[in-house]
Amino acid sequence: MMRTLLVRGMLAGLIAGVLATLFAYFFGEPSINAAIGIEEAGSAAHSHTHDPAAAPGHDHGAAAEPEEELVSRDVQSTLGLLVAVGVYGTAIGGLFSLAFAFVYGRVGRLRPRLTAAALGAFAFAVVFLVPFLKYPGNPPAVGKPETIGERTGLYFGFVALSLVVAVLALVLSRKLAARLGGWTAGLLGVAGYVVVLALCSWLMPVIDEVGDFPASTLWTFRVSSIGTQLVLWTALGLTFGALAERVLAKKAVAAAA
Repeated sequence: MMRTLLVRGMLAGLIAGVLATLFAYFFGEPSINAAIGIEEAGSAAHSHTHDPAAAPGHDHGAAAEPEEELVSRDVQSTLGLLVAVGVYGTAIGGLFSLAFAFVYGRVGRLRPRLTAAALGAFAFAVVFLVPFLKYPGNPPAVGKPETIGERTGLYFGFVALSLVVAVLALVLSRKLAARLGGWTAGLLGVAGYVVVLALCSWLMPVIDEVGDFPASTLWTFRVSSIGTQLVLWTALGLTFGALAERVLAKKAVAAAA
């Protein structure tokens, strides 16, 4: 059955990836295009200012031709986006099915659909939203190229930290449930997670390289990033829940026969 759930999870992830791609294309690409335009305009102005050939009295014939792109922007924003998000969604779907198999029947007594939906909401908050609040994504033209490695490392480090603290909070709340009741134990687990992550966020380095980038474009990009991930995790949880419920229902019928 585990193999069947894994396949269903990858299928659900692929479907979620396609839906997230559509959202990203219509709501995220315009802000990326705007950011690329700002970056190119800044680079052109910088080159004109520092290039002696651009000064009056210097005529070197034809202007230098721009470098040819290996992959055009049109391909990047369509097929490239679909492949990237689709592969990401498929991989996440496989991991999601493993997490579902681990928590189903162990954390609460919810139906498969509700378990998958709750797991999707949990993953969206812990894996994406909380780390994003500390280290939000930036469009092109924002951030220094020499700090990309540092910023990437800090972001994924915070993702890992958020996931570990969330698992520990879940384990703690389960242990307290017998004495305090499920509701109180759950609230204490959430409160513990929030306090620990807030402290870690305060202690970790602050990255502020926005500069004079237009606030409206940056806001649109970040909202679309949140929306893309929300579509991905919501579609994954709902789609996988429906598929998993069919698999488990068939298993229950076969066991009862």
